Amino acid sequence: MIHRVVIYAKDVENITGKENQAARRLLKKIKKQLGKAPQEFVTMQDFCLVTGIPEEVVVPFLKY
Repeated sequence: MIHRVVIYAKDVENITGKENQAARRLLKKIKKQLGKAPQEFVTMQDFCLVTGIPEEVVVPFLKY
């Protein structure tokens, strides 16, 4: 099955149950922790690495 690679705030909301602003803050924290520029994307692998959530748990939430 093909899935998206990039994680957006709405995905973080669905995965974690966080509100939109908290999801945005988490994405910003992930970017900072990984040394990414603000315009760079957070990938599924980045998200899983920082949060510790396994990829097989995240994949079902990544709909097109």
